[in-house]
Amino acid sequence: MLNVPSQAFPAPSSQQRVAAGGRSKVPLKQGRSLMDWIRLTKSGKDLTGLKGRLIEVTEEELKKHNKKDDCWICIRGYVYNVSPYMEYHPGGEDELMRAAGSDGTDLFDQVHRWVNYESMLKECLVGRMAVKLTIPKDYREERRVLNGMLSKSQVTETLPKEGPLSPSYDWFQTDSLVTIVIYSKQKDISLDSVIVDHQDDSLRAETVVKDHSYLIHIGLSHEVEEDFSVRIVENVGKIEIVLKKRENIFWKCLGHPLENHNLLIPNKDKGLYYRRCRLVSKEVVTHDTKLFCLKLPPSTHLQVPVGQHVYLKLTITGTEIVKPYTPVSDSLLSEFKEPILPHNEYIYFLIKVYPGGLFTTELNHLQIGDFVSVSSPEGNFKISKLQELEDLFLLAAGTGFTPMVKILNYALTNISSLRKVKLMFFNKTDDDIIWRSQLEKLAFKDKRFDVQFVLSAPSSEWNGKQGYISPALLSEFLQRSLENSRALLCICGPTPFTEQGMKFLHDLNFSKDEIYSFTA
Repeated sequence: MLNVPSQAFPAPSSQQRVAAGGRSKVPLKQGRSLMDWIRLTKSGKDLTGLKGRLIEVTEEELKKHNKKDDCWICIRGYVYNVSPYMEYHPGGEDELMRAAGSDGTDLFDQVHRWVNYESMLKECLVGRMAVKLTIPKDYREERRVLNGMLSKSQVTETLPKEGPLSPSYDWFQTDSLVTIVIYSKQKDISLDSVIVDHQDDSLRAETVVKDHSYLIHIGLSHEVEEDFSVRIVENVGKIEIVLKKRENIFWKCLGHPLENHNLLIPNKDKGLYYRRCRLVSKEVVTHDTKLFCLKLPPSTHLQVPVGQHVYLKLTITGTEIVKPYTPVSDSLLSEFKEPILPHNEYIYFLIKVYPGGLFTTELNHLQIGDFVSVSSPEGNFKISKLQELEDLFLLAAGTGFTPMVKILNYALTNISSLRKVKLMFFNKTDDDIIWRSQLEKLAFKDKRFDVQFVLSAPSSEWNGKQGYISPALLSEFLQRSLENSRALLCICGPTPFTEQGMKFLHDLNFSKDEIYSFTA
């Protein structure tokens, strides 16, 4: 519902896409860009109409403010006067008005819960909802914790009414190590299902279990070394987090519970968690696209699953701006490049730098050694879609190529049933083609892979395909290796490209289960 103004992801001409729900953008008036909004919030003008006061807002009072020039919206218990923001909202005034005078949290979460509304709308804060909260008994005082694990009756109280069976945990120690064991009760747990952050004296471990996350969040009773290890016993779904004691002393307890400790939470309710990553390199790929490499802290274990995205956060002129990007590999295949950096410590992004674009310009101006905040992964794509696949078709436009990189790498490396992988890559000119040389080398090296480039504004020397996505291009391209082969088609690009492509694909009799779109 609320959106980042003007330069928000994706920019009007952007082709960077992630898996999320679609939305429309409207043209903004002159002087209504993101930077214009930031200037207004810093001008000292009273944007709430309350002369700096914060008030408690009843449900009855909230309902009164439901007009365009008097529009209050509640998000997660906080009420904002969004009337001054109306003309700056890229999604248009009508989208904001859908939540006028009401609690817009669910609508906000459906569209783009990643937006840092607290920072964007801090000068529009009216106050908090006047709601009587039902406070549960504090299990830190009321429950007995045995060796770091609640008794069965107490764990049952934390189970959701619907969803997967809740995991549990325990811990043990030696003279030099502390091992936390998480019993996920899922057989398909892998290393990219587990995210661990050790910051200051706290440990946060998130285990993704289908569409939920199980959290271990503890203030440790003693200091540990910065680095740790994570091990998975896949067939039983057991996870071991091994910490190194800073002092070889006996721990009487693991520590004290912090927010959401030992809870299984729906992913849509858990919020975003960030860690600071250091920029270690920037490599020119095309005239306007660069490969950025960020180094994870040694106190973080994070692997972004194939087809998922993260959010990058920068503070620009005092305002936190957040944009989603899909990580890529450092190259299409490791044979093309000496593996200088270990893959589990670094995250790579192919990012188009827009002239005048607020976020990408700031990102491009960062110096080696500067920091960028990176969120935990999100997305709906499941690696199981690729299992036992025979034909994989990829349709990408511009930086819509980014989610295809890991999908392509994974499929060619791990799917033994695969007969054919075909990529149709749409760009404006041949100078815009990302990793053209690598794609051509890969097609030469692996006979299962074929790539076709399509240009909308080619030079006179171009001998390849020309034009835009069309039924004629697709019907020729989308030929299965066998008549009833198991096939998957992934598509990513600007919204009009994806919408047109989806229509053409349905017309060509591809089923809904055979198509996955990465849409903005």
